[in-house]
Amino acid sequence: MGKVERDWIQVSHEMVTLIGAGAIPQRPWPVEPVALGFRFGGVGTPATVHWHATPAATALPDEPLVLLIASAAVERLFGPLPADTTRSFHISAELREIMMAVHDCTLPEPVREPYRLAKSIELLCDTLRLIGEGALVPVLGQCQLSRDDSRRVLAARAMIDERWREKLTLAGLSRACGLNRSKLTRGFREMFDCSIADTLAEKRLEGARAMLLSTDLPIASIGYRCGYLNNASFSRAFTRRFGTAPTQYRARKLAA
Repeated sequence: MGKVERDWIQVSHEMVTLIGAGAIPQRPWPVEPVALGFRFGGVGTPATVHWHATPAATALPDEPLVLLIASAAVERLFGPLPADTTRSFHISAELREIMMAVHDCTLPEPVREPYRLAKSIELLCDTLRLIGEGALVPVLGQCQLSRDDSRRVLAARAMIDERWREKLTLAGLSRACGLNRSKLTRGFREMFDCSIADTLAEKRLEGARAMLLSTDLPIASIGYRCGYLNNASFSRAFTRRFGTAPTQYRARKLAA
């Protein structure tokens, strides 16, 4: 009796969809591929998608749905490849529906293969779009946050992105997103690989840099609008970040 192989859907010369369990057919892969491996999950196990920067047949044993795509095609269609090559993400309800349409398709041939082909393209596009938009919740490692707590950490990040000009504090963010300060601090660093303070400072300094070039407001006024209580602290922070004081930065850029 022959070895059971996965279904192989040749979407194009740059993309293949692997469906089901079993061995991967011995066929040519796309050139320099990356992969998205999908798991349906179960009781106590989340449904996830995992980004494989350098996929190999031995690395895809438990993923019943895999998209293999040439890295050049991903960059051409969606921009730079994800910087973090080890992340897994919780799957949204919308992605799960597309997954099931590909994996559990019962249409007869000759309709079945082109239907799966089209749905595979839809799954690829929606998954990479959602990852790029930061709309999928990462599966965390050491912090062991639940999916709900992961969403609360994302809510804290959204507050920083939207309200960085305000006087935001760790205590205030913690109350607003519904996580204690310790869990929020650990979860934020795990999810974004930086601290809350560093993220807030970066948003404020980038905002200040933009205002220096696009307005003629006084330096002190820009610092205040960007969340700094006095000009000295703003100037110190700006100089550490960009290597020159705000006044010199504005003068040099305007003279260029």
